[in-house]
Amino acid sequence: MRDDHEERATMVGRQIRSRGISDAAVLAAMSKVPRHLFVPFESRNRAYEDRPLPIGFGQTISQPYVVALMCEALKIEPGSRVLDIGTGSGYAAAVMAEMGAKVVGIERKSELAEFAKTNLIRAGYPTVEIHCGDGTLGYPQDTPYDAIMVAAASPALPGTLQKQLTIGGRLVNPIGPSRHHQHLLRITRQSETDFSSETLGEVTFVPLIGEEGWEGIS
Repeated sequence: MRDDHEERATMVGRQIRSRGISDAAVLAAMSKVPRHLFVPFESRNRAYEDRPLPIGFGQTISQPYVVALMCEALKIEPGSRVLDIGTGSGYAAAVMAEMGAKVVGIERKSELAEFAKTNLIRAGYPTVEIHCGDGTLGYPQDTPYDAIMVAAASPALPGTLQKQLTIGGRLVNPIGPSRHHQHLLRITRQSETDFSSETLGEVTFVPLIGEEGWEGIS
């Protein structure tokens, strides 16, 4: 069995902590979750590099720093109810589960949804629920959520996802009119009708496809 403890420690130290991520729970989780189990076999030698990696079907696993940034911004605590949109291979869902969250993931591609389920079980996170569907519409069966992570970019904020937050809940979502350049936003629900917004930085994500996202991309 591969021993990647040193690689994870280096990843956390050089790519994450050194760039300002200080949430102890995020750092601990990313030091423990075996990222190489969430990429295709042929990419495992690059699993801990500071870059996104292809996972098939035109999708990618986000670079470690971005996962850490989004998890820290969501302020996840043990027992938090979290919705993971565009769950991909399941890595971010595993990190949030390691932080003690109850995680539900939504993935549009059925093949990737099955890949994520297999990866999560193999990595030791069998309680994460993965569903195949339109992530822009969330997963109303388990609302409300304390945190929603969206790992794909939409042209505007999906209104349905905002409504699935609890009061005080956080939504982190890449937003922008370009499919190649966006801003990462954190939306906090202040009341039934009021939301605040702040920008966390410039990012590039694959498009979020669905009823309240981009259309016309296979």
